This record gives sequence, structure tokens and C-alpha cells, in this order.
Amino acid sequence: MSTSLPEIQLLTSNEFLVHPSQSISPSASFDIQAKPIVQAVWHSLLWLAISNAIGVLIALLLIVPGLNRTLGEWSYGRWMPVHMNLELYGWCSLPMMAFLFKVYDADHGRIAKWCSPVLWVWSIALAVGSVSWLNGHATGKLFLDWTGYPRVLFPIAMATLWTLLATSLIQQWHSSGNARLVVRIAKVLGLCLLLAIPAVLYFASSPTVYPPINPDSGGPTGASQLESTLMIIAILLVIPFGLTQRRTGRSWQINSAWIVLAAESILCFGLGRADVGHHRPVQYISLGSLLIWLPLTPAYFAAFQWHPNTRGWRISMLAWWSLLVPTGWVLFLPGVLDHFKFTDGLVGHSLLAMAGFVTSLLIFVLVQLLGEDGWILNRARSLYVWQGSVLAYVLLMFYTGWREGFDPSYTMIPGLERNLLYIARLGTGLLMLGASAIWLIDAGKLLRTSSAPEFSYSTERAR
Repeated sequence: MSTSLPEIQLLTSNEFLVHPSQSISPSASFDIQAKPIVQAVWHSLLWLAISNAIGVLIALLLIVPGLNRTLGEWSYGRWMPVHMNLELYGWCSLPMMAFLFKVYDADHGRIAKWCSPVLWVWSIALAVGSVSWLNGHATGKLFLDWTGYPRVLFPIAMATLWTLLATSLIQQWHSSGNARLVVRIAKVLGLCLLLAIPAVLYFASSPTVYPPINPDSGGPTGASQLESTLMIIAILLVIPFGLTQRRTGRSWQINSAWIVLAAESILCFGLGRADVGHHRPVQYISLGSLLIWLPLTPAYFAAFQWHPNTRGWRISMLAWWSLLVPTGWVLFLPGVLDHFKFTDGLVGHSLLAMAGFVTSLLIFVLVQLLGEDGWILNRARSLYVWQGSVLAYVLLMFYTGWREGFDPSYTMIPGLERNLLYIARLGTGLLMLGASAIWLIDAGKLLRTSSAPEFSYSTERAR
């Protein structure tokens, strides 16, 4: 008995777990081509939930420091690098892996079956690194804590990903998606850049390359802040080209953004580095040039076609961006940075960047990749809980940092007000953990659905 695709979908729709608000479509859960993307989403959300759980533990240890004795050697100082590294190399990196699967067409065809092993190699490297950091093996360099065996294993995981992408590009070199010369050049250049990253990470993790703290400035300079922000903006501008199509008649928005990025890159190269401080006008005035991206970024994204499911996270991403850029500039100004430096105020701003802007951007990318299956990240309750919790956390830390700027002992010596603020922060962390747990559970359901053997199952139903 032969069975057509619509018949298979009709037969299976009563058995597989599908969100009630969603209809079955050829691009939905039963499309075997979507499986590597769903797997990447599950790995991403797994590490988000784990790192959020560790964040809750860290917040609890600040309120009840006596618990550190119960944990033995695995106390606050050991968990902090685990939390930060898992957020960066787990939650922030794996969605970009899904993006690369899509860009290099590794999510379908013969190569697709190798995506799962690559994801597991990445996750195993993170797990090994976590155990190493908990056992006290760390360089002390922010986000470059790789040392010992993990320092070799994680670059191997990166090289495994690169091999998958390169193989996929070779196999599909003559496909219709790679027909244009500019597309081929862009993908080859991307592979060249990705090839260098494992070696750069291994090299930069060495304690002998440069010290954890810049002895010249003791903190950020306008040039360093501008440089890192422009790299993020470059990623922002590249992402739409790998996800969707341009709208007709919107080329001026796209061209304007790239011209401004080029101009600011030239400005960045011209700024002084080394021992220059944030009191020099050329430093903070140059950093203020980033304010032009407040209107330019939403105009740029409006020049592309997006799936309707992305609307909530696209708005969230742009809203957090509109807060991140001006507050980042104000916090760098003379007088303000002197007050907030090394306080909870900068912790709050870091969370604004990572949990607010970056997380909204990553979920926006994942929803676009999932298409109709993006409902797993679109529940209104978890979306609003996440956004509200992040905003409350940022406001709490800005207030705490402001008080700490006047009295450094404010957060070091427990007091009623300080404890209440930290308890409130713990509450926001629990809410963020709850939202991420809901996303992980739904992603697990979607993964089981997309992994179902639809043909054998439909044959069984057709008998």
C-alpha cells in the first residue's frame, strides 16, 4: 500500500504530540530535514537551563554563605566560571551552530545524520570543562578558562564542527543554493575564519599570552568597547542573510548599515589603545558614535522577511538593544564609570546584555529556524516572565551598584536592605530558570516528535 505525504501527516497527527494551536504543515514536525535544527535547539536550551540553575545556586550562596562549607571545594569561586562559560560556550554558541547548519546546508541530505554526533561532541567537551573548572583547574582569564585536557578537547569539538560544514559545502558545491559566486565566496571566507578559531582559542587560553587584567588601563577603554560592540554589530548584520530573503525596495537600509559599520571600523582602528583611559574625550565621544545604531538596527531588520512567529522575540531583541547601547555609553562616561566600576551595577548591565539582548537575539534566530515549530519558544507566559525577570534583575543591580559606589562595604557586609535585594535577585533567577525549563521540556517533546519513524509508523497505521 502506498501512502502520500498528506495521508501520512493525517494518520500521524493524532498520535504525535503537537501543540493544539498549530496545524500540521509540510515544514512542521514531520519534516525530517528539520531534525538537526531541533537537536541543536534542544542542546542549546539544555545548557541554558543548566547554567541558569547554577546561577540560582550562586545567588543562594551569596545570601547563605554558610552553604559553601557544605559544598566543600566546589564553593562559590568554583561555580562562577562554570556558570559564565556555560552561558557563553553552551547557550550562546549552540544556537549559532544551528545557524551554521542552515547556512552550510548541513541540516539536510546525507550529511544531516552527522549533525547529532557533532552536537554531542560539543556538549561532552563542555561537560568535561565544567568538571575541570569545579576541580579548580582554571586560568583565571575571563571566558578563557580552558586548561589541561579541556583546552585540547574543546578546540577538537570546534574542528569537528568545521569538518562537518566543509564536507557539506563540498558535497553541495553545485547545488542551486550555491550557484551565485558571491555566495560561494562568502561561505569559503566563513570557513577560513572558523578554521582559525580553535587555534586562536587554544593560544589565547595560555596564561603566558597576556595577563587576565590589562596592566595599562586596569579596565575597558573606549577603543576596546567600540571594537567589541562593532563585532557584535557585524554579526547582527550577517545573520539575516543566512536566515531569510530581503524585501524588495529596501536596499538603501541594508547599504546604509554596512557603510556606517565600515566608517566606524576605520574610526576604531584610529583610536589609541594601551594606557588610554575613559577620561579622554576622544574615547567616550567615539564610543558615543554607536548611538546611531538605535534607529539603524530596526530599519535594517525591517528590510528582511521574517516568519510571523519571530515577532515577539524580534521586538524584544530590538528593545533590549535600545537600552543596551545608551546605558553602555553612559556607564563609560567619566564620573559614572568611576562610581560603578567593579560594582553590582556592571553585573546588572552584563545581564542586560546577555540575558536581555543576546538571549532575545538567539531565541529570535531559533524561532526563525524552526518556523512553525517555533511555538515552543513563543508561549506568552514564559516570554513575559523572562523579560520581566531580566528587567527586574537589572534594576535591582543598578540600585545595588549605586549604593555600593558610595560604600564598598554595602555588599560585602550582610545587612537587612542588602539581603532583601539579594533575595529579590534570587527570585528573578528562579523565574528565569522556570522559563528556560519550560522551553527545554517543550524542545524535548518536539525532538521526540521529529525523531519519530514516520514512515514505519504510518505503514503500521495504514494496515
